[in-house]
Amino acid sequence: MKVTEYGAKRRHTVVSCAGLVTLLLALLPIAASAAANCPAESNADLAAIKGVGEHSALPAGQAVIADGVVTGAFLGRDRLNGFYLQQATEHGPVGLFVYMPGTTPSDEALIAPGNHLQLHARTGEYRGQIQLQRVERIEPCASDELPEPLAVDWPLSEEQLSRKEGLLLAFPQPLTVTGNYELARYGSLRLADTRLFRPTNTPGETQQRDILVLDDGSYRAFPSPIPYLDADGSRRVGSTVQGLTGILTHAFDAYRLHPTLEPHFEDANPRPGPLPEPGERLRVATFNVENYFLTLGQRGAANAAELERQRAKLAAAIEGLQADILALVEVENDPRALADLVEQLSERTGIRYRAVGGDANRGSDAIKLALIYRPDRVEAVSELYADDDPTHHRPPLAAFFRSLDGGPAFGVVTAHFKSKTGCPPRGDIDRGQGCWNQRRVEQAQAMNGFFDHLAAAEGHERLLLIGDLNAYGAEDPTRTLTHAGLVNLIARELPPERRYSYVFRGESGYLDHALASPELAAAVAEVRPWPINADEPPYLGYDGPDNAAPHFRSDPFRSSDHDPIAVDLEWR
Repeated sequence: MKVTEYGAKRRHTVVSCAGLVTLLLALLPIAASAAANCPAESNADLAAIKGVGEHSALPAGQAVIADGVVTGAFLGRDRLNGFYLQQATEHGPVGLFVYMPGTTPSDEALIAPGNHLQLHARTGEYRGQIQLQRVERIEPCASDELPEPLAVDWPLSEEQLSRKEGLLLAFPQPLTVTGNYELARYGSLRLADTRLFRPTNTPGETQQRDILVLDDGSYRAFPSPIPYLDADGSRRVGSTVQGLTGILTHAFDAYRLHPTLEPHFEDANPRPGPLPEPGERLRVATFNVENYFLTLGQRGAANAAELERQRAKLAAAIEGLQADILALVEVENDPRALADLVEQLSERTGIRYRAVGGDANRGSDAIKLALIYRPDRVEAVSELYADDDPTHHRPPLAAFFRSLDGGPAFGVVTAHFKSKTGCPPRGDIDRGQGCWNQRRVEQAQAMNGFFDHLAAAEGHERLLLIGDLNAYGAEDPTRTLTHAGLVNLIARELPPERRYSYVFRGESGYLDHALASPELAAAVAEVRPWPINADEPPYLGYDGPDNAAPHFRSDPFRSSDHDPIAVDLEWR
């Protein structure tokens, strides 16, 4: 934290305050009772400084003598460069941050939780928050007693939160990690009373959407070590934290808690093991591989080291997925990239995959779709089909397969609809389902026509659509497909709390889908999202920052930003 007003060197002498007291009397009542056990008479309590009650906050730059008990010390440039004071006032307990860079060893010995201190300082404001700063003198008072943390239940109303800013709080109930995107960058986690889901993920599901940010006592970027990690160097969404105690503040557009006691986490959502082998069933899966590019420095790996990490993680994930047919999303639109990925999988896992051939249109987008399969388990009985409807910038692909052990042929269709990013200034803007929703609806309508074309070409309707539709389960594109007769397998087979493959801004949901014609849906034995990626913090990915380097492993976790979805088929 930096305060631009701070400039004067702190002096260790008492300043004259006769004129100051006269001025303060004109501005506000002096604190009701002086702190008799402090070296001097305090002339403003913390409530008056912050403007709690009927009076306005003191103007910035006002010299004051104030006292309070230290509730949290976050000294030094790598932390908050200050500490929190709390005081019992006629308005109730009031907490205030004291910005104090450049503390001396003697200062640091005084600034300890529970110590009652008196400060000669000036009022200030930083990012909208009242604080004390330019501390000229700090002295101990005679009595020391750390106040009991105020017990609160989450969520709190905006009014309750505002009144409790700066106070020492305790949360008796467990809170859930609902987002970990900024853990490596800023040392923070998003907490809620339960895991939060996108409002448009499941029809009829409503949730309180209040988020408390668990911060780390600093606002520095890329902390090292990264806080709050488990034994695997991760902190998964779905973990819980019990008995959280710390100072509440508001900064960077969020209410944050800086803990004064080490948080205690429970791995309520542990890492899953590999999926069981499909056995006599056939497994079809979709996997968004997060920009597998051989062209370095484009959308995927920035350099050879990142590409090696990406290959290792993808191989571990696909080996554990055990898919017979795999729909790949976000492969570089260059034939060499798909050939390289198939070769890498064979070398690293011993599982031989083959890409479905044909000269189908792959589109002009930087990324493309692909279908690969295990020739020791299934045979491809068609070449690739492509949906050339102009609404698609990445043409959906399809192929037909049959188990080597017999059974009917069936079709696998994969698609990657328009993303929600890159919003236009007008037109197809975000109206609650992300930007480009109308475009995705048009793509879903075209997909319905593509299904009709495939059924007519092959003479049956055993079809499975599996891929990244960039639409959540209750959004218009998904409904467009189900209204045309497709069965939403994730919604049919899984309870709401398991319907996710992606986490965005602390909210979970499934962008990756498995939808089947009724004829094929009858053969679906199981639907399995494999939660190896969305719950994991992004820094564990192939392009993680330097402070995450000690935690990188050649394992499947955070091999992508999406979880793979597996569908097991069994012909009865």
